[in-house]
Amino acid sequence: MNILLVSQYFWPESFIVNDLVKSLVNQGHTVQVVTGKPNYPGGKIFQGYTAEGCVNELFEHHVAVHRVPLRPRGAGGAKNLLLNYLSFVLSGLWFFPRAVRGGAFDVIFVFAPSPITSVIPAIYLKWRLNSHLAVWVQDLWPESLSATGFIRNRMALRLVGWLVRGIYACTDTLLVQSKAFAAPVARYAREDKIFYYPNSHQDSPLQPVTGTQVPAELLEQLEQNFCLVFAGNLGTAQAVETLVQAAERLRHLPGCKLVLVGSGSMLAWIETQKGLRGLDNLILAGRFPPSEMPQFFSRAAGLLVTLKREEIFAYTIPSKVQAYLAAGRPVIAALDGEGARVIEEAGAGLSCRAEDSAGLARCIEQLFHMSPEEREKLGQSGREYFLANFEMTRQSQRLVEILGNRISEGRGMSK
Repeated sequence: MNILLVSQYFWPESFIVNDLVKSLVNQGHTVQVVTGKPNYPGGKIFQGYTAEGCVNELFEHHVAVHRVPLRPRGAGGAKNLLLNYLSFVLSGLWFFPRAVRGGAFDVIFVFAPSPITSVIPAIYLKWRLNSHLAVWVQDLWPESLSATGFIRNRMALRLVGWLVRGIYACTDTLLVQSKAFAAPVARYAREDKIFYYPNSHQDSPLQPVTGTQVPAELLEQLEQNFCLVFAGNLGTAQAVETLVQAAERLRHLPGCKLVLVGSGSMLAWIETQKGLRGLDNLILAGRFPPSEMPQFFSRAAGLLVTLKREEIFAYTIPSKVQAYLAAGRPVIAALDGEGARVIEEAGAGLSCRAEDSAGLARCIEQLFHMSPEEREKLGQSGREYFLANFEMTRQSQRLVEILGNRISEGRGMSK
């Protein structure tokens, strides 16, 4: 299959779509990528790139990547994000058709976390190239804008809803990352074009390779204590207050430590709270590349995932859940909805309601008092569930099957 990937985010930014492209190419498919200049999450254009001008390069020696000018996200804030989103749309409309001129593609595939507006240039490409347009919906608009407080005005949210309806109407296939996404997406699109296609994870040996960027003293802390590792963004959506409050409740457990690996908008607040509350059992490890995660996961007694108590987050399976299940370690979750359902269905760990710090502390204490054999059983159950439902090689094959069937159906209808 010849695939054109449209994504505002791509390598060297760290997103699931990078590994999906590798998997598709390894299976013999051809992929080209049109994207912007890398600047996520720090908000500055990565070293080696400039905001202006177009760049053509290769990913993994075989994948042509066409990059267009982009206004970086900057330090955040509504104005900076809006300008970042708008710059991708305008640059995409102008430069993408030139970048792929003369190409023939079976499908235009859009990786669509926020913003959903990143689909707009792909709609134009669909018309220009006469190709099937499939969108992998990672975030619910306008619901996420309301839940995060990005937009509060009801009329503005209604306008965004109309925009989403128009974007979905122009697509041929909508892939949703959780089963619970189907109903909200169906408010704006026909149900017959909505298909469940979960986020997946590239399976790799958990045993860390020799040579690491992780300081030796941090690795020693992980090895000598009962450590629960949280890996990923430390922002408002992750309800980091729940982690801080749980750490405060767990000070009586000897050697029990919460290790937060990552960075984000709430990191400074966590640092302040750690000092004010004297939380020696809360370790802020800093940010490391995905390749270093086995260093943490292999030494962890359990892995932590939290989200805010918002309806939209109950629809979501955080992408770290797949990585955690693959690691074969018990998962401790403070989640509602789909994320909690997956962990419970997998028999992979313990969960409580979102933002329930007392419940999270109880789950951690329960894991603390389990035998090594009981903890091992939870981890293995999670890994078996991962292999059956979220392993990337199998899921990328399923993606091609879905798209192939949809393209054939479209051709049949056009005859």
